[in-house]
Amino acid sequence: MIDAEESWIQNTIDRLALDMMRLFNKEKAIVYNTYQLYRRDKLQSLKDDHAVATKEGFILGAKLVRGAYMEKERKRAVEKGYTSPIQPDKLSADKDYDAALDYCTSNIDTIALVAGTHNEESCRLLAELLDKKGIDHKNPHVYFSQLLGMSDNLSFNLANANYNVAKYVPYGPIKAVLPYLFRRAQENTAIAGQMSRELSLIVKEVKRRRLIK
Repeated sequence: MIDAEESWIQNTIDRLALDMMRLFNKEKAIVYNTYQLYRRDKLQSLKDDHAVATKEGFILGAKLVRGAYMEKERKRAVEKGYTSPIQPDKLSADKDYDAALDYCTSNIDTIALVAGTHNEESCRLLAELLDKKGIDHKNPHVYFSQLLGMSDNLSFNLANANYNVAKYVPYGPIKAVLPYLFRRAQENTAIAGQMSRELSLIVKEVKRRRLIK
């Protein structure tokens, strides 16, 4: 899974990712590129890359996230006098994210999807799309993914319902890992309201286990 970066270096990463998919994604998805849907152009970028994959006969590996460089991107755009690549508001980012889920599941034979999100509504939508389109929960082209220690209530319940779930595990030197976690915290401010609910579920589960004992 190739992570997404700032817009001014992303084009090069995208080209390298597609080159690797051409080599390694002929029979199954080995290489995944990351699409940050908080960018105005990434839904179309996903569709364009899929057109290339279909024409050239390889599977597009697509990890869908919202994004985490919003302040940096907008600041640079102002400083250098160009239009910010970031969506005008969160609603627009959510709309494109959900549209990307719909597009990927409509092309599930040629797109391998990883939904990297802690957003409960997006997870619910993806689960509904799979059922609506008759896609098996364990289809190898569909994965839900959350960070270790975040939204475990989503991860565990999705896994319990027989969906494919991956937990992202950040590791490495503190100086390298902390900036990554700060960006994830910024990216996921929308789930702040879910945290109290998650805590209440944990407390409820602890009490249940005590009663069993």
